[in-house]
Amino acid sequence: MNGWLEREYPLLGEDGVGRLKRTHVAIVGLGGVGGYVAEALCRAGVGRLTLIDGDVYAESNLNRQIGAETATLGLQKAAVTAGRMKRINPECAAEAYAETLDAGNCARLIGTPSFVCDCCDDTDAKTEIALYCAENRVPLISCMGTGNRLRPEKVRIADISKTSVCPLARSMRKRLKEKGINHLTVVFSDEVPAVRAVPPASVSFVPGTAGLVMAGHVIRAITGKDAN
Repeated sequence: MNGWLEREYPLLGEDGVGRLKRTHVAIVGLGGVGGYVAEALCRAGVGRLTLIDGDVYAESNLNRQIGAETATLGLQKAAVTAGRMKRINPECAAEAYAETLDAGNCARLIGTPSFVCDCCDDTDAKTEIALYCAENRVPLISCMGTGNRLRPEKVRIADISKTSVCPLARSMRKRLKEKGINHLTVVFSDEVPAVRAVPPASVSFVPGTAGLVMAGHVIRAITGKDAN
């Protein structure tokens, strides 16, 4: 099965591709952002994925979530994503947990992966993930808000202390500071929201961009290709 990765060997090197194969990444939230994170990590050859999401696909997900199809409506996002990963790379150990993460199950669901990608939109869950990863020294990258935005080119990576504009980042900065956490690597948009819709308005290309940006950060970090 190594031939399918031949195009990335010049970029990541044999050692880098080997590291990805030995890597375990946990993804919390498999919606507009997390689905694209899983897709990119699997297609890069990550060997093990823990996929956590207690939700099912709904018709309103069709406009932006990569796993949402008319055939998957009503099905668990975690199970559908795990199946998709196995169809892309049968050697990928994709574990599905159709549960909503909270303080009571955080440790059990996340475990001890090489990296955690927080793609959920619940501030309580995001706080628990940040606390768990800080206490257990697990590398973490967290996505802030992608709704109500139209400019994917405004998505970038920064420490949460350097974020601006994003209401979710503002709320998380306050929450984490109260818990003694002052630094967290995040994906966020510095675009002023185009609308103030509740629930957040969304379109196909902004959440997906955030997911691919997040996956790129993880892959570069694991393979030693991150300039930072």
